[in-house]
Amino acid sequence: MSSARLIDRFGREVNYVRLSVTDRCDFRCVYCMAEDMTFLPREQILSLEELYEVGKAFVELGVHKLRLTGGEPLVRRNILELVDKLGRLQGLHELTLTTNGSQLVRMAKDLRKAGVKRINVSLDSLNADRFKELTRTGDLQQVLAGIEAAKTAGIERIKLNAVVLRGRNEDEVMDLVRYARAQKLDISFIEEMPLGAITEHNRQLSFVSSAELRERISLDYELLPCSENTGGPSRYYRMSDSASRIGFISPHSHNFCHLCNRVRVTVEGRLLLCLGNEHSVDLREVLRGRPEQLRQAIVDAMAIKPERHYFDLEEEPQIVRFMNMTGG
Repeated sequence: MSSARLIDRFGREVNYVRLSVTDRCDFRCVYCMAEDMTFLPREQILSLEELYEVGKAFVELGVHKLRLTGGEPLVRRNILELVDKLGRLQGLHELTLTTNGSQLVRMAKDLRKAGVKRINVSLDSLNADRFKELTRTGDLQQVLAGIEAAKTAGIERIKLNAVVLRGRNEDEVMDLVRYARAQKLDISFIEEMPLGAITEHNRQLSFVSSAELRERISLDYELLPCSENTGGPSRYYRMSDSASRIGFISPHSHNFCHLCNRVRVTVEGRLLLCLGNEHSVDLREVLRGRPEQLRQAIVDAMAIKPERHYFDLEEEPQIVRFMNMTGG
């Protein structure tokens, strides 16, 4: 194993990679993608073998957490083969994924066998009609059944992710908290990321801050700050009468860039050094032309990781790629 570590020019160590395995999804969530999407042709996306080589290179460079993302990672054909191979990498402490939950009923057991012990499930509403509106195609009961299947399969920690939009689902925050508590799940509330140009809603008018949500939840449950973290951007709180943790991801109201330990790889092999900037390196070109230089290309990329992102709700989004193209 190499003793190399990924350190950027601001002294931050990158030990967490979000690896997108597809830009495709069986949902069309209003904050994530357009309703009528054009997806990448097959030759432009990394093969499962190439995705494995990328994951392996990062682990050899000291990354100990890999999260598979999309799109919806579980719609990628033969994805379990990749999960199984990545799960065997020496030095990888945690392999996890973010999913919309639609495929968990049939795949949760195999994911757990492959070494996945923790997952994030996107869940923005517990109202079936509203869930359909927000996802455009999703079936709430299918997702809830998937969460139950993941629990039954022995996946040890399941966290819900809820993007809160004013006028769409902010009135369900307490319902989501109560559901998480009853199911013994964690939950994170997320301020909408301004990625991609959308027409479905006005991001400035729909914005709900983490502080507002914390205040609302605190009326019913005392939130106790805790030092625990899962390596990501959530700031967690506990409740004295529950094992569930409540997290807040606040890219607008509480910039967390100084603690950033993450990079993303898109399914076309673009190494994104920041969610909110376009600083990137084409790993696909390296993989297909100079594969022996892959690790060095990743090391060299740390020099262009920016200090922070700049999100402004009052301006047109500077990042035109949608979240499904970025990797969740």
